[in-house]
Amino acid sequence: MSAYRTVVVGTDGSESSLRAVARAGALAGACGATLVVACAHLPTEEDDRELSRARDVLGDEAYQVVGSTPAEETVRHAGEVASEAGAGDVRTVAVLGSPVEALLDVVRREDADLLVVGNRGLNGIRGRLLGSVPADATRRSACDVLVVHTTG
Repeated sequence: MSAYRTVVVGTDGSESSLRAVARAGALAGACGATLVVACAHLPTEEDDRELSRARDVLGDEAYQVVGSTPAEETVRHAGEVASEAGAGDVRTVAVLGSPVEALLDVVRREDADLLVVGNRGLNGIRGRLLGSVPADATRRSACDVLVVHTTG
């Protein structure tokens, strides 16, 4: 099996997701792979009631990034984290949509052979009942998925 060529990692700017970014950066650097750091975001004109309802149900696991400007800032900072961790070739992308759909779209567009996600949301009751980004991405991804232990 050859080394990974293109690695995609998702971030929402949280401390947990940045730990996954750092791990993906180190791995991409060791493999000589391109690292694509992605952040999904909602449009700013999204119905505030829907966003509020999602945050009420999901609490800290709610999708937080609203608007392309915060998403661009999130991936810019995450790209720096990845470079500091050892990634040589880092690209960043902010994608409109839900986290899982956006990550899988980036994986397809980039023809990635590895998706890296943090484990936040896997252990709680909410994640088991409602699903979580790492669980859903792992189930639906067409490429290898590395789930990084990012929570205590």
